[in-house]
Amino acid sequence: MATTAPVHPVDEVPPVRQLAAFGLQHVLAMYAGAVAVPLIVGGAMKLSPADLAYLITADLLVCGIATLIQCVGFWRFGVRLPIMQGCTFAAVSPMVLIGTTGGGLPAIYGSVIVAGLAIVLLAPVFGRLLRFFPPLVTGTVILIIGVSLLPVAGNWAAGGVGAKDFGEPKNLALAAFVLAVVLGVQRFAPAFLSRIAVLIGIAVGLAVAVPFGFTDFGGVGDADWVGISTPFHFGAPSFHASAIISMLVVALVTMTETTGDFIAVGEMTDRPIQPRALADGLRADGLSTVLGGVFNTFPYTAFAQNVGLVGMTRVRSRWVVAAAGGILVLLGLLPKLGAVVAAIPAPVLGGAGLVMFGTVAASGLRTLAEVDFKGNHNLTVVAVSVAVGMLPVGVPTVYAKFPDWFQTVMNSGISAGCLTAIVLNLLFNHLPGKASSTGDEVASEPKAGAASA
Repeated sequence: MATTAPVHPVDEVPPVRQLAAFGLQHVLAMYAGAVAVPLIVGGAMKLSPADLAYLITADLLVCGIATLIQCVGFWRFGVRLPIMQGCTFAAVSPMVLIGTTGGGLPAIYGSVIVAGLAIVLLAPVFGRLLRFFPPLVTGTVILIIGVSLLPVAGNWAAGGVGAKDFGEPKNLALAAFVLAVVLGVQRFAPAFLSRIAVLIGIAVGLAVAVPFGFTDFGGVGDADWVGISTPFHFGAPSFHASAIISMLVVALVTMTETTGDFIAVGEMTDRPIQPRALADGLRADGLSTVLGGVFNTFPYTAFAQNVGLVGMTRVRSRWVVAAAGGILVLLGLLPKLGAVVAAIPAPVLGGAGLVMFGTVAASGLRTLAEVDFKGNHNLTVVAVSVAVGMLPVGVPTVYAKFPDWFQTVMNSGISAGCLTAIVLNLLFNHLPGKASSTGDEVASEPKAGAASA
């Protein structure tokens, strides 16, 4: 009698009710970050409210499609892990520069399309670099991802960047209340409810926020019921060499960040990333970026915000995140629904974000616990990489006097820390060096440089 092979948790399909709840939780965790890029770029270009609304609708639609490609996959596209996709913040500064110095949106979209094609072509090369990501590097990168996201949660908790009441005690009190609800549900609720602790925390926080005047549903009435994004709505793309070069630098940065996110989720789901899967995931990033350029939005990458949610809830199914992608497509086609989600106050998201992003950092520490730190330089690798990664987070203007390409790479704490960890691991654990009198350095070299996959 034949027995069926057990299904890996990543491939399990939960019941529809759980799919919807878990999926909505992922959408709420990333929504503010998802719409931030079109808001920043459109605002810098002084677009009309109607054009801004169009950018947001297009972004949500392609976010959903990109997430479905990444989670479900087809042929050699998609990492087939629970990975949410969203617009990369690494592209914001170059796109604002391109859009405001004469090129406009057509020049942005031309450079985005070229960058997406470049990512598709470079994906197999990055796949072969996975051996340079041993636990020493991956643990450091995951730690940096989590810590660099914490200021995002802090800004939300204080009311959101630019808010008139930023830092008011009432905002922090609401965020603390949501955090307490999330922790209480995790600790005392039944198993299913504990897995949607973030969703419950946001829902309870919203219910409390409404009577206290935190919410503004004015945008819901102004939003259209149906919105369809058509290709090249703002005109045919134009291709400028300077714009393309800057966006290619962004492509390399996002590929580095995405590799870190893939490795982190692979660790959390007990499905370590393999070179072929990494290439397939990056290829999906490239395809989604091309779609972004065609459908009036921007470059796409794995969203680190949702990595923490996977680790915190221990829900490993990729179909949950695929359901979240379906919800994003719906929000992109129905702007009025998107406006309802947008009305959730920033402090509510901040309370949930603190525990989610902290979970990512803790996962990095768990990975580093497997690394041998005795008689070698591994502690130096971690220390310097975290320091370099945190520099632009703690001092955002530290590289303001440097060239644009340098700022694009180094202003992202994740890419700066990741590149530093890779280089220092090669320097101390792969290049021939002086032998220790005790032999510890030589003996520890294979472990420090062993591939994580």
